[in-house]
Amino acid sequence: MSANTISVAEKPEVLQQALEQRVAFIVDEARRQGASASEVAVSQSTGLSVSVRSGEVETVEFNRDQGFAITLYAGQRKGSVSTSDTSDAAIQRAVETALAIARHASEDPCSGLADAELMATELPDLDLFHPWALSAEQAIDRALELEQAALAVDARLVTDSAQISTQQGCRVYGNSHGFIGSAFGSRHSSAAVMIVSSEQGMQRDYWYAVDRVPGRLPSEQAVGRKAGERTLSRLNPRTVKTAKVPVLFAADQAAGLVGHLFGAISGGAVYRQSTFLLDALGQPIFPSWMTMREAPYLKQGLGSSAFDGDGLQTREQAFIADGELVSWLLSTYSGRKLQLPSTANAGGVHNLQVTSNAGNLDALLKEMGTGLLVTELMGQGVNGVTGDYSRGAGGFWVENGEIQYPVSEITIAGNLKDMYANLRCVGNDVERRGNYLTGSWLVDGMTVGGA
Repeated sequence: MSANTISVAEKPEVLQQALEQRVAFIVDEARRQGASASEVAVSQSTGLSVSVRSGEVETVEFNRDQGFAITLYAGQRKGSVSTSDTSDAAIQRAVETALAIARHASEDPCSGLADAELMATELPDLDLFHPWALSAEQAIDRALELEQAALAVDARLVTDSAQISTQQGCRVYGNSHGFIGSAFGSRHSSAAVMIVSSEQGMQRDYWYAVDRVPGRLPSEQAVGRKAGERTLSRLNPRTVKTAKVPVLFAADQAAGLVGHLFGAISGGAVYRQSTFLLDALGQPIFPSWMTMREAPYLKQGLGSSAFDGDGLQTREQAFIADGELVSWLLSTYSGRKLQLPSTANAGGVHNLQVTSNAGNLDALLKEMGTGLLVTELMGQGVNGVTGDYSRGAGGFWVENGEIQYPVSEITIAGNLKDMYANLRCVGNDVERRGNYLTGSWLVDGMTVGGA
């Protein structure tokens, strides 16, 4: 089979079959060359992305990406290579190289494939593939509509960029246990970034939409208008005096707090003893009403998958239950390092659902009374070992449950362990544009630093 044989097929089944055959060929070639075990991950994606600015086309990009990641084992020694050339000769050379690396690597008693009996056996259709028959001309027209909708909000607005993007692809994982799993997926988005100027300087803000189903994306007018309104609301920001107040993280920013949690409970952080939650398993770290559950089989979910990066069957499971940390996030390798079974999370968590115990954002503002609404975070001031948290922030100062004025050039600080314990409530305004499905978080007792 030549490299040209694997291409974007008119029928997805043709491409899927071709990729699966290549994976099987690589596994067979690894066995022929003497590998004791092997695994192969491949992805192929195609897409279109356009951006416009000031009524002019800035970029039109077509992409076709393909890559094979090949990992071979010589006992408990491991070697890995990657290639985009899928010809027989190139595969044979790649396998030879990976095997040579493995034979010279140090032994690791935790390396190797997951046990054969743990391989996924049920691969349901999760309805993840919804291609968008969008020409470059149609994408440009949509991007221009998006920009015009944003500019129509106020004459002072100018465009940083307005973008339309569509991607589709197939991923396949196979190993020498005989397991081969594959799945098609699509992802489409629109986004506008706008700028507004005043005597106090320039302000920038944005809005975007993401979905697997193109017909479910909000209209270009809706996304553009939201981007324009958000940017305009940032005009003439003030700073605030340093104080200890409640902080309300808008849902898209609260998703970052969930991400810090899962970084801290990941097996790699735990076995390296580089997490502030090292001794927290089985302990309460959130209020008792909080539960966080993984839901990998959500139809059309952005994080849905029937198998993980090790080929294990994914499953619905809780990581936080009634406020308590009940499980680490484990792959096969990190599980072995900790002498625990994998949680089928090689590659991460799938559609993490976070409990909501409050109303929408307006209700949360009233609940907060006086404090800070955070709509933007900047910098990387998060220490995963100690949990210390200090970020640049932008948003709005709130009094008596009402937004008073925009704020900028401030910092918010605390410790993640305290922030999780002091979580007052989570809204029902669930952020659905990513893998962490959470509403806005109202956190008590954070330090807001300003003038």
